[in-house]
Amino acid sequence: MLEIKNLHARIAEDGTEILRGVNLTVKAGEVAAIMGPNGSGKSTLSYVLAGREDYEVTEGDILYNGESILEMDPAERAAAGIFLAFQYPMEIPGVATMEFLKVAMNAQRKARGEEELKIPELMKRVRAAAESLSMDMAMLKRPLNVGFSGGEKKRAEILQMKLLEPKLCILDETDSGLDIDALKIVADGVNALRSPDRAIVVITHYQRLLDYIVPDTVHVLYRGRVATSGDKELAVELEKNGYAGLVGEAA
Repeated sequence: MLEIKNLHARIAEDGTEILRGVNLTVKAGEVAAIMGPNGSGKSTLSYVLAGREDYEVTEGDILYNGESILEMDPAERAAAGIFLAFQYPMEIPGVATMEFLKVAMNAQRKARGEEELKIPELMKRVRAAAESLSMDMAMLKRPLNVGFSGGEKKRAEILQMKLLEPKLCILDETDSGLDIDALKIVADGVNALRSPDRAIVVITHYQRLLDYIVPDTVHVLYRGRVATSGDKELAVELEKNGYAGLVGEAA
């Protein structure tokens, strides 16, 4: 589903190179974890996959279902089924969460040539998804992410993911700022989306998230490239011994 070939990317404003030749493949049905120390390029990779304009791809390619997405803007990538859950979700004052969900869901349906959802069906879907994440429907009347706790913001993003049903889900440090109860709820929401025709990329510093979202593969990003890859046991090894021994050859 996702094939990253020799990807080089830099910050558009000052030219600082962050990604220095990333090669990575994620198959449909796979949960792939990307780990690495601070500054290794993990969040940059997620932004580049989503099409954020702050970054410029200088070499390589990103293939999604065999087609290059480099010329697609973020909205086109989203319509094609690529979803990014942010480490720090943005607050949007004046836009009720429910209104945001309605517009996003119907925009996706329009892009697929489907009819817009009627209000009763929309509410039915939102209510069912919110209940699965232990979310109070009253929260959806509030402006998006405004005044939300860290856990509420992450639940709101998983709610969006459940409702939009993307094919490629990219979770950028979803465990950041979560207590153990919120972490379990968010992880359950992600696990419910595991599917043979969906790929999930989980970006995290810590192995603890991977106790709840068990990956099929683990990739260690270091200094802008993949230093090593393995199965779920690699994450356990990283938690025990740190990154130093594994990334020495990439230094």
